[in-house]
Amino acid sequence: MNILDFAINYPDEESCRKKFKEQRDQMGVTCRHCNCKEHYCYWLENKQAYECKRCRVRQTLRSGTVMQHSNLPYRYWFVAMHLLTATKGSFSAAELQRQLGHKRYQPIWEMVNKLRDVMGKRDDEYTLEGAIELDDAFFSTEISLEERDKPLKRGRGSQKKTKVLVMAESKTVENPKPGKKPKKVRYLKMKVISDLKSGTITRNVKEHVESTADLTTDDSTSYTKLKEHVHSHTASVIPHQDLSKVLPWVHTAISNAKRQLLGVYYKIKPEYLQYYLNQFCYKFNRRYFGENQFDRLLIAAVSCAPDFKSRIYNRNYCG
Repeated sequence: MNILDFAINYPDEESCRKKFKEQRDQMGVTCRHCNCKEHYCYWLENKQAYECKRCRVRQTLRSGTVMQHSNLPYRYWFVAMHLLTATKGSFSAAELQRQLGHKRYQPIWEMVNKLRDVMGKRDDEYTLEGAIELDDAFFSTEISLEERDKPLKRGRGSQKKTKVLVMAESKTVENPKPGKKPKKVRYLKMKVISDLKSGTITRNVKEHVESTADLTTDDSTSYTKLKEHVHSHTASVIPHQDLSKVLPWVHTAISNAKRQLLGVYYKIKPEYLQYYLNQFCYKFNRRYFGENQFDRLLIAAVSCAPDFKSRIYNRNYCG
């Protein structure tokens, strides 16, 4: 929805809280103590909490959702979800803090990254199938504290680069128009990896790609064992400058993601890069949802509790 519709639908804190509860009631509440389902929990208006009919354990409206352990207003969360889904690009936490007029940066930054974590959890529920393009990429990140005292390396082992495995589900287009790509992309996944060893690559492919898929990669030795876990594996032995013809959407996704991160955020720590990639992939995979993107993110926010944990950070390194 656009900003005018958002202001009409959610004008105050109460309207946001009411919508959040409505969505949670619709999805059903599970008791965190005895795991009772099927409407065993009922709402106590005077306590603003759910109570299990069987064990009498209570839980708040925020418990078990993305807002768990947060004291920020519901409207802050709704504004954040709106800005993250309504804009084609991205939106930094620093800019969101200015728009909300909040004094402290850290809770806003944590709120946004919890939403990004939930985006990744939602995408992890699905695996890629069919024809898959796969390649690795190196994203520019800040040097970690452990590596700052060590000599700076060059090339693939540089401390300024973080390794990312990129997978795109695509299919060949018959008789493509002049200037158009020979393949049409459907879904995308980007996963931060610690190294480019064959075992690391294979483990990620087994987790995020169906065993019936047909993989296309370059001839890197990191991909030698993939054929054991998928239907077929094609390793293209062609010059690097021509890989865009064989892996068109992987390279396009990598280029667009790098451009977005550089254009919006000022330095990203490697331990937080995955959250930013979660946001990019989540929005890309739902690029045809239009105004429904906000509602889909609200469903994810209600159904998922984030694993995000803040570490010691410097505001200059986080967007």
